[in-house]
Amino acid sequence: MSSASLPLPAHHHAEPGTLARRLGHLGLVPFVAGALFVWLLGTRLDDEPFFFVVRGLTAYAALVVSFLGGLHWGMLMWLSGSAADEPALQKRALWVGIGYSLAGLVAVLMPPHAGLALIGFVLIACYLIDRKLYPAMGTAGWLTLRFRLTLVASLSCFLAAAQI
Repeated sequence: MSSASLPLPAHHHAEPGTLARRLGHLGLVPFVAGALFVWLLGTRLDDEPFFFVVRGLTAYAALVVSFLGGLHWGMLMWLSGSAADEPALQKRALWVGIGYSLAGLVAVLMPPHAGLALIGFVLIACYLIDRKLYPAMGTAGWLTLRFRLTLVASLSCFLAAAQI
């Protein structure tokens, strides 16, 4: 039986609500502020405060990537008894969730310019993978928000990495 034909639980919501959209956009503030800081103020500051902000942006971006991986685990728990019972979907979502977190860890351990560039690519890869997984888990309505957030967050990472 395909995951598309399985009934979704009653608590399923097709699209994010107002609060989710607002919080998602609020989560972009550290990305945009970090990239702006690096571009506008980076050359005017001493190394220590500059790299404090760069490391902060890298760590925040890695946390967001890890959060995206945790969503897969959470959705599987929430969908227990429906599409989540499909073994192939379970396996894919669980491995992807762990992969996101590990990619974030690797990025934090790299030099900041390389780590931020990696996270920019990982954010895009996460979105492309989630374009296949979200519909299977009944959350395709969240992809428009995910696309917008991914676009701004990855662009911020790339811009900051280019200036370091």
